[in-house]
Amino acid sequence: MEELKYPVGQYIKPAAFTKEILSTAISVIENFPKKIKQETENLSDEQLDTPYRPEGWTVRQVVHHCADSHMNAFIRLKLALSEETPTIKPYTEALWAEMDDAKHLPIHSSFQIIEGVHTRWTTLLKSMTDIDLKRGFIHPEKGRELSLHESTDMYAWHCNHHLAHITALKKRKDWK
Repeated sequence: MEELKYPVGQYIKPAAFTKEILSTAISVIENFPKKIKQETENLSDEQLDTPYRPEGWTVRQVVHHCADSHMNAFIRLKLALSEETPTIKPYTEALWAEMDDAKHLPIHSSFQIIEGVHTRWTTLLKSMTDIDLKRGFIHPEKGRELSLHESTDMYAWHCNHHLAHITALKKRKDWK
């Protein structure tokens, strides 16, 4: 079950953040819209409504969750760049995934969100200085400050994590 839940493993914060880690993370974030669209755009409604694991979200919910989550990530980045160590507002992602839009809406609308947010997010990330990357925000659920470098790396993991949910399911089900 752990492999189905965390197909790329759980996020592990690097001992130190390097330019290479940042570059890789930005590349993952930049390429995610194309990859998630490629993996899901030709799936049938029945396939989109298949959970990636027992008691897990459906593929449709995963796509909509990525739009929700990445909108929040981009806003957190902008808050950290424009305020002095803001405390961000968490959201209850499990409840968001159960709302009607996430459970039933076609995924095209979330593709549009993901494409737009990722374009702006990547542009901003590529413009940031080392000083910018050290800025951060307080995450109340984590009880600590996250630097923008850590947040960027964590969201790159998040992209890979959910993409792997979809690709692993497609492989298990032998979907093309």
